[in-house]
Amino acid sequence: MKPIRVWAIARKEFIHILRDPRSLGMAVAIPMLLLVLFGYALTLDVDNVPLIAWDQSGTPASREFLAYFTGSRYFELRQFATDYHDIEHAIDTGEALVGLVIPRDFAERAKSLSPVRVQAIVDGSDSNTATIAMGYLDAISMGYSKDVLIEQTQRIVGKAPGEPIDFRPRVWFNADLESKNYIIPGLIAVIMMVIAALLTSLTVSKEWEQGTMEQLISTPVKGPELILGKLLPYFAVGMFDVLLAVLMGEFLFDVPLRGNVPLLFGVSAAFLVGALALGMVISIVAKSQLLASQLAMILTFLPSFLLSGFMYDIGNMPRPVQIVTYLIPARYFVALLKGIYLKGVGLEVLGVEAALLVVFGGAMVVLANVKFKKRLNSATSLKG
Repeated sequence: MKPIRVWAIARKEFIHILRDPRSLGMAVAIPMLLLVLFGYALTLDVDNVPLIAWDQSGTPASREFLAYFTGSRYFELRQFATDYHDIEHAIDTGEALVGLVIPRDFAERAKSLSPVRVQAIVDGSDSNTATIAMGYLDAISMGYSKDVLIEQTQRIVGKAPGEPIDFRPRVWFNADLESKNYIIPGLIAVIMMVIAALLTSLTVSKEWEQGTMEQLISTPVKGPELILGKLLPYFAVGMFDVLLAVLMGEFLFDVPLRGNVPLLFGVSAAFLVGALALGMVISIVAKSQLLASQLAMILTFLPSFLLSGFMYDIGNMPRPVQIVTYLIPARYFVALLKGIYLKGVGLEVLGVEAALLVVFGGAMVVLANVKFKKRLNSATSLKG
């Protein structure tokens, strides 16, 4: 392998990227656009849940109970109801997600420390949001019950009762439980996988479609030199995309980067090589650019989005699906990014994931060379 030949192919690809606005836009603009769109639109935080209340009691005690909900950042009181029809209409139209029904004897029963049945009607059409909202309802109700119990006991006994258990939860790595802090790092992995594979999935198939591959075959350029020369420009563009994504995560989304920055770019480089080589394999196998782009999307986006642990916890998936996730390289890259970003850990913890990414990159490069050699031999035999 001669470096001058590799550089000649790489220079040719660089010129093609710069002269083709579509390729340059796909390489730089699309990843940034996807990061902005997904970063702002894709959130698992449930705040300001629309609430409709039917306060049948109408007493200071019931209004105080309702204030526990409206005073938090989790609920937003949209309107008051006068009957169940109002609650049903508000939930049907989407004006409210939760309907709260406070009984008439709320104040009397709360004052006497008797159980009070407060009804909460929750729209379960979105099961995830409904589950989170029900958790908020339980926590706020328990907080109010605890305060009432302490107040009444102090009034009767003269002192507040002691708590047998002083439970103080402490959240590490993402203290505010903001979903963007773990969505953005995982999103970088998914976007880089898709864009990298799409970029190189058109390189070789385009040469065959345009009839320029025969000219390359007639030159002294060897298969590995051609593969490496075509990968280098897109690798440089991909690393530039990684830099932009890291800067956007830091300054646009305020995602903390606690780990080692060189390690972040190192594992990104290993992942990028594998993703680019995978796209190259698809380009070599496919006979057209359209088929190559479609295969790249199917083989990269769907597995990376669904089976990498980016959005859905792998531990909650069926066992056969969990086994399949071990074949998804984005799974290891997502784990590396989250560990570096949020936990600040290094190779002493993430060494296995990093090694598997290196193996993935090397395997894809070897496979691309093998497939390209077979394709050349097939084309040569057909020509002869």
